[in-house]
Amino acid sequence: MVTSVISAGDAANLGVQTTGGNDGVLVLRSGAAGAKVDALSIAASGTATFVGEVAGVSAINSGQIGGRRNILYNGEMKVAQRSTSETGLGAASGYFTLDRWQMFSSTAGRFTMAQVADGPAGFANCLKLTTTTADTSIAASEIIVLAQNIEGQDLQQIKKGTASAEQLTLSFWVKGNASATYVAELVDADNTRQISKSFSVTTSWAKITLLIPADTTGVLDDDNATSLALNIWLHAGSTYTSGTLNSSAWAATTNANRAVGISSIVDATSRTFFITGVQLEIGATATEFEHRTYGEELALCQRYYQQWGGNSGYERFSNGFNYGATQVRTIIDPAVTMRANGTLTVSAASDFAVEQGSGVMVACTAVGMDQQSPRVLSVNFNVASGLTAAQGSQVIANNTTNARLNISAEL
Repeated sequence: MVTSVISAGDAANLGVQTTGGNDGVLVLRSGAAGAKVDALSIAASGTATFVGEVAGVSAINSGQIGGRRNILYNGEMKVAQRSTSETGLGAASGYFTLDRWQMFSSTAGRFTMAQVADGPAGFANCLKLTTTTADTSIAASEIIVLAQNIEGQDLQQIKKGTASAEQLTLSFWVKGNASATYVAELVDADNTRQISKSFSVTTSWAKITLLIPADTTGVLDDDNATSLALNIWLHAGSTYTSGTLNSSAWAATTNANRAVGISSIVDATSRTFFITGVQLEIGATATEFEHRTYGEELALCQRYYQQWGGNSGYERFSNGFNYGATQVRTIIDPAVTMRANGTLTVSAASDFAVEQGSGVMVACTAVGMDQQSPRVLSVNFNVASGLTAAQGSQVIANNTTNARLNISAEL
């Protein structure tokens, strides 16, 4: 065997040493004379073997190097199909502005949720919460939580509930109007387990990195329902804060241990909270944020919610045929296959009109789903009268840019 050895650490032994054989192994050694250790060996086949860590990269072979790393969607707050700003939030939960980011809220406080053009270098947008009505008398069950739910079939790579379960790293950028402490929580919805990690906010953008230990208990379902949820706790009553924060390991969910020690986003009308660059990935290292194109991010979000309309006063929505004198039946194809059959909503029926082949427009009085699958929607548009049976028609905006047709298959 021919082995070449390059040693570093003392001048007397620095150089290349060759011994018998012919398989050609190159070895780099470091350390003091008499105590040298192999740092790198390269076989004739080209396989390189490192002993220890590569500088600046922790456990390079234990995590995902290529492909899509970020498990979350819309982490850099690019996509806001519903709205870029909504005011007076706090009394109810729902999806209001930025896609995939849900607000769970039940409080006397009120706040505005908006997409704003702010962020650390490399991020054009962020999600901003601004308190407009303070709530300093916190009832036990009050909450304000920013959340994202993740399908189980998109989480099988973390191997949760097995002996090979993966560690996760959650990272994001935050700032506020003043110092505050909040909690990031991961919830296993399939097995009623969770873990919480607190983090601090200052008046300057700061990157938060939270290491989430592997959980060998509780396998996640392989389906299109919620298996894992990320919750950012921003306000909570004693139901969720009266225990001890469960921060060291996954455990069965105990409400009292979920948000202990947090500040309140609604303790004063001056309060703000900004967040962007949210990434959840396999491994013990927070890699650089995985930027996607707007088109990629939009398509990922459209699996859960799609909106048509708002582009022109006579925008075309769909083609169909008149089913008698009072209804046109149409087919609408979603831009991407949706997660499941969705719920149809519209801005107002009167925002739409049926335009027959003759050019006559008839205002709609009702809009409803007829049949659907995740790939095709059959939508009926009703009018009071005036349609010619079996004639082709188009559904258009009724001289308004307010016309919106929405389909939601959110988790």
